This record gives sequence, C-alpha cells and structure tokens, in this order.
Amino acid sequence: MSLIINLAYFAAAVLFIVGLKQMSSPTTARPGIMWAGVGMVLATLVTFVHPEVSGGVNYTLIVLGIVIGGGLAWWSGKKVAMTDMPQMIALYNGMGGGAAAGIGAIYLLQATPESVTNTGLAIATTGSLIGAVAFSGSLVAYAKLQGLMKKTFHFPGQQVVNIAIFAITVILGFMLATGGGEIGSATLLLFFVLSLAFGILMTLPIGGADMPVVISLYNALTGLAVGLKGIVLDNPALMIAGIVVGAAGTLLTQLMAKAMNRPIKNILFSQFGGSSGGAEEAIEGTMKEIQANDAGIMMAFAEKVIIVPGYGMAVAQAQHKIWEFTQLLQKRGVDVKFAIHPVAGRMPGHMNVLLAEAGVPYDIIFDLDEINEEFKTADVAMVIGANDVVNPVARTNPDSPIYGMPILNADQAHNVICVKRGKGSGFSGIENHLFYADNNQMLYGDGQKVAAELVASVKALG
Repeated sequence: MSLIINLAYFAAAVLFIVGLKQMSSPTTARPGIMWAGVGMVLATLVTFVHPEVSGGVNYTLIVLGIVIGGGLAWWSGKKVAMTDMPQMIALYNGMGGGAAAGIGAIYLLQATPESVTNTGLAIATTGSLIGAVAFSGSLVAYAKLQGLMKKTFHFPGQQVVNIAIFAITVILGFMLATGGGEIGSATLLLFFVLSLAFGILMTLPIGGADMPVVISLYNALTGLAVGLKGIVLDNPALMIAGIVVGAAGTLLTQLMAKAMNRPIKNILFSQFGGSSGGAEEAIEGTMKEIQANDAGIMMAFAEKVIIVPGYGMAVAQAQHKIWEFTQLLQKRGVDVKFAIHPVAGRMPGHMNVLLAEAGVPYDIIFDLDEINEEFKTADVAMVIGANDVVNPVARTNPDSPIYGMPILNADQAHNVICVKRGKGSGFSGIENHLFYADNNQMLYGDGQKVAAELVASVKALG
C-alpha cells in the first residue's frame, strides 16, 4: 500500500509539473490546467487512503469542506468578469497561503517534545510566517484592485513600524522553533497576529502600478509556504507542487521587476504609485482630439498598424470589438499586430488572456522585445487603455518613478492614436507625455464604444 501511495503522489507531482510547463504558452495553457487539475484530484483521493489520515479522521468534515470550497470556486470562476480576474487571482493565491499557515498552526499546537524536532519546528514556523504574510498581503492586494481600499496608504514612520513588527515576529518564530515542542499558546497567537499584520502593512503603501509584481511575489511566497508544509508533513506531492510554484513565481517576479527596471526591494519598500516622487518634467505641446470616423479611415488606409492594449481595454470589455476591427483592417490588406508589455494590466499575462478570450491569433501578438523596433515602420500605433507602458518620460526624465523602465516605443510610430475615457492620468498617477506629442491624437470615449465606431467607419468604406 505504501508503494502505491508514493507512486500516486509521484504521478500527481509529474502532472503538476507538466501542467505548469504547458501553462507557459497560451496555445497549451488550457490542457495544462486540465492536467494539473487531474494531478490535484489524484493527490486528494490518495490522501483519503493514507494510513496517517484514514485512522480517526472525520471524513464528513473533509468532504463537506471540499464540496463547499469546490462549489464556491466553481461558482466564482463562472461568475467573475475578465476585468476582475486579477482580484480573483490575488484572492485565491491568498487562500493558498492561508491554508499553509493554518496547517502550520495546527502542527505547532499539536507539537510535543516527543513528536517533533527543532528542525521540523523551524520549517513549520518559517512556512507559517511566509504563508500568513502571503495571505494577508494578498487580501490587501485584492481590496485595492477591487476598489475597496485606497491605492496607496502611508503614515509617518511606516517603514520603521514594519521593521519593528517583522523583527518581533522573527524573534517569536525563533522561540517557537527552539522550544522543543513546549510552546505557549499566547506566544503562538502573537506570532500569527504579527505575521498577518506585517503582510498587511507591507502591502498598504504599494501603489496600483506595482500590483502585477506584488501578485506574482505573493504567488511565489504561497508556493514556498506550501513546499515547506510538504516537508513537515512528509508529503511528496505538496513538496514538489510548492517548490515548482514557488520557483516559477520567483522567476516571474524577477522578470516583472526587470520589465519595470526596478529592484524588488524598491517595489516593496518605496512609495511608488501614489505620486511621482520627483520633479515633473515640463510638458510641451497640447492634446489634440480626433474623432473615431477619422481614426478608422486613417488606419484603414495604412500599411502597418500596431495596437497596444492596456487595462482600459479590459475595463471596457473592448477586446472583442478590437478583434473585429482588426479583421476588417486585415481584409483591406493592413498588417496589424498587437504589442504587449510585460506589466500591462493588473496581473502577469492579463492582456494575453483578454486577447485569447476574443480569439486573437497568437502569431500576431508580440512582446516588447519582439516588436519594439517595428514601431518606427508603423503608420499608426493605436494605444487603447494603456498609460505608463508607453510613457516617454521613462526615457527622458531621471526624476520620474518610471525612469529607466523599458517601454513600448509607440511614440516612434508615424501617427499615434490614444484611446482614453478622459483627460486624467493613469492608474499610477503619472502624467503621460505621449498624449501631448506632435504625432499623437486623443480619441476620447469608452473603449468598447470607440471600437464599435471604428468598426462602423471601416465598414462604411465598403
């Protein structure tokens, strides 16, 4: 029986790895999710017959928890709008961290000098700290993305308070890890309260522009916490799944931070996103407005058009109309491509998911490095709902928070059309100098309505 259980756990771990590998490409992401799901079902079923579980366990509560949790997940997954997907990712990621922290709490509560070692206690304590931070931090990220909380929140001496709380938490964790199983409930409770508080306080000052990196980071922390719990419970499936997710999340976090040209420590401990934090470069020029009919005609007679989508497209649910507009241009012989910045949207891959939902072929979607040089040869670059990822001050103003961040070179196209709901700044609060460029024209209105008008203008040409 033991051999069969271990083989089943190994098979589940292989399925997790295969699924995660396939999720790295939009073309194989769907079957990847299915394979990972099969692995999870297998690991869950095997756990029911595990000798350490099958004796004296209340199966009714376990099944009830699975049914309630699975039911809520299925309902929310069907119900959630694509615009709210970042919030859902943050929330579900937090649940994983919270579960790991909960397992650690039970392990530490049940620990006795005879049943545990200091190594086991140290691993359990570390995993609990990481899981609790990921849980509370992810909930704050969810609240910000959902609009339930201000994008940034600061108070005097905030970083000093954060450091003090973290230091006390580490000291308490050291006491738990070296207590030999003789752990006071008050110490354990204070440890978890401070761990949760640190996750909240660390996330509060982080601005909305950094949310993709934050979500990715907490995903990595959740994976690490789960992996550590797998070691504590001697569960190979948890170990491998947690380590793989943690490693993937860490690499993604590094790539996202690199895409913003900002060290991760600056994202976590600076106040970017609320204000520029430096002197604003003087804006030259004026915003020039264009009507949808004129914009549609301009692109209909162009040779090459590059479309840059952003979160505004997601909010307006305009991706389907944009794809319809793209097809009309292609029928007229226009070379149309989509340019995706790594941090466009509110989570990693947000724009890719939206375009895939609309049916846009993957072979006309390009990332920053692949397409940036092509803007010079584009007749029109249409920016819909994007802001910081096309802001030229990233190249010109050393005082700007986004200075040095690689951007899409939309401003180098012969003509630029920026679709925007109004004249305000973007989510990060930084003024976009592209809007004032000589070759740029502003097309104001809701993204879906504007896209519909563009479609109508091209259809009218026959």
